[in-house]
Amino acid sequence: MTKLEICCYGVDCAIAAQQAGADRIELCAAPKEGGLTPSYGSLKVAREQLTIPVHPIVRPRGGDFCYSSTEFNAMKSDVAAIRELGFPGVVIGMLDEDAHIDRVQMRQIMALCGDMAVTFHRAFDLCHSPKRALQELTELGVARILTSGQQQSAESGMALLKELTLISEGPMIMAGAGVRLSNLQKFLDVGIKELHSSASRLVPSPMRYRKAGVSMCSDTETDEFSRYCVDGDVVEAMKGIINMNASRVA
Repeated sequence: MTKLEICCYGVDCAIAAQQAGADRIELCAAPKEGGLTPSYGSLKVAREQLTIPVHPIVRPRGGDFCYSSTEFNAMKSDVAAIRELGFPGVVIGMLDEDAHIDRVQMRQIMALCGDMAVTFHRAFDLCHSPKRALQELTELGVARILTSGQQQSAESGMALLKELTLISEGPMIMAGAGVRLSNLQKFLDVGIKELHSSASRLVPSPMRYRKAGVSMCSDTETDEFSRYCVDGDVVEAMKGIINMNASRVA
């Protein structure tokens, strides 16, 4: 059956996703950066309160995926801490200056991960050659690749997602970026076996007093009294469609 991974920017969201039937959590911080490494405190609480698999992302900054030696050393320390906390998997990825998989760094990461399942994240969508990257990640022993099919959204990248799914001899191809309740069936119809979604909604801050004219963000137009959180009803509905599809196929 197709698995549904929910991207969660906080433990509260992860708990909501678990209660709604998610199969796995990608735990992140910093949604405006596209997902950064969660704090140690968040990781510890996640291990204590969640029972479904949680795969934290290891990404030290926003922007591209070509990292300095200092950044890479920090990433290795984060991977080691995640492994020591007992997480079953980790989400990571790095490219070289020519937008190919940085095999030297990835070999070190794979050795450091031990038994943890490694998801190579959407750095794949910025790589120079997706088929070459798939072959290299297969050789490295990566468990899955999170990709939009090298397009802005996974729906737009459907053709490449389908092709990669058919030719992959190792990593599971997991579609992500714009996977929603409204287009979920399209991915199921082409045989995608893992889906990644934020399944979120905008929720207002509980604060009654709101200071005007002061922003904590460099973008002063940002609304700091609302944020996106996992919508449990959407997760439950997505799982319902997946289950119905599995029953129909069976």
